[in-house]
Amino acid sequence: MSTTTKVQIDTKTFIRFWLVIIGFVAAGYLLFKASFGLMIIGAAIFFALAISPLVKKLASIFPSKSRNFSIALAYILVVGFIIAFVSIVFPTIVNESIRFLSNLPSIINNATHGVSLFDKIGNSLGIENLQDQLMQVVNNFSNAFVADLGNILTSSITSVGSAIAVIILSLVLAFFILTEGPSLTKQFWDNFRPTDNVKRTKAMLHKLAQTVSQYVSSAVTVGLINACATAIAVFIICLVFGITPGFAFPFGLITGVFSLIPMFGSFIGGAIVALLLGFNSLGAGITFLIYTIVYLQIESNIISPKIQGKGMNLPALIILSAVTIGVYTFGLVGAIISIPIAGCIKILLEEYAADFMDDGKLNGSNLNKAPEKKSTEEIKPENKLIA
Repeated sequence: MSTTTKVQIDTKTFIRFWLVIIGFVAAGYLLFKASFGLMIIGAAIFFALAISPLVKKLASIFPSKSRNFSIALAYILVVGFIIAFVSIVFPTIVNESIRFLSNLPSIINNATHGVSLFDKIGNSLGIENLQDQLMQVVNNFSNAFVADLGNILTSSITSVGSAIAVIILSLVLAFFILTEGPSLTKQFWDNFRPTDNVKRTKAMLHKLAQTVSQYVSSAVTVGLINACATAIAVFIICLVFGITPGFAFPFGLITGVFSLIPMFGSFIGGAIVALLLGFNSLGAGITFLIYTIVYLQIESNIISPKIQGKGMNLPALIILSAVTIGVYTFGLVGAIISIPIAGCIKILLEEYAADFMDDGKLNGSNLNKAPEKKSTEEIKPENKLIA
């Protein structure tokens, strides 16, 4: 004999259930549509936190000036550096690449003059004049690349213009965050009573902001040291190998900016500079590559520990994973911001994980749970017993 169970749901509960589902779907759709705008706001917040130490330093240097003056001066310095990097480094890299590719056929021809190794290999394979054919391929490739470079740059103008518009918007938002952020934050927290949870949240947000600011300021300091050391080394190498010393400043900017990328950035920047120097003199490129290896040992064992200290104490696996996710999500910018974001996540887990864990199980009942106290009625019998 089978029994059936009938479940009755009233209309209000049914409507509320579907309204919740529709609300979650609508919220997810809105977040997806606004994702690009949210990323711009996030970049503006990160930039504001990154230059806040510079603003504080300038405010201490000019105590008679207002905070807005320090912010404006910090903006002039940072934006000026960005403009200088783009206007100096990129033309240098493009010009040196074009010059090298234009001279590549003659370089190979001079290097292989009188050498019949390729012809011998070609004869063994049944190919006549292999060396001449390879030279023709290299020559065609060089001419085609130089001819198509203008088309490549022209087609990139639209994407570059969009990137510049996004950067300008992020800088403007960051400026308003720096100028109006403190007062808006104070007005926000004034709406809450100063309970223990509110004080704890404020302290945690302040700690997160300090983590980002300290990391960026220390990374920029290490990058400046790397840039200055590279400029001096390139200047000396250029004098030794008869290359124009004008490469010292742009090549220093390259290594300084790439050193902001954790783990591999300094080596990538040094390899790029070594390659560009190698376009002019193979000995100069090899010499700078040796310098880079030596400098990286000094930086990792002396400079970085002195300036950055123990840092965020993140394992190498976490750092590499964060950098990988950042690179494949936001490119070069993602590689730079991935470590402070990972450090903030680590701080949040250390601060709040204990509130939700109880013997390895999720338990949020102890969030606002006050410690139990024994009543006086329970203490009196124990006192009588002891007496």
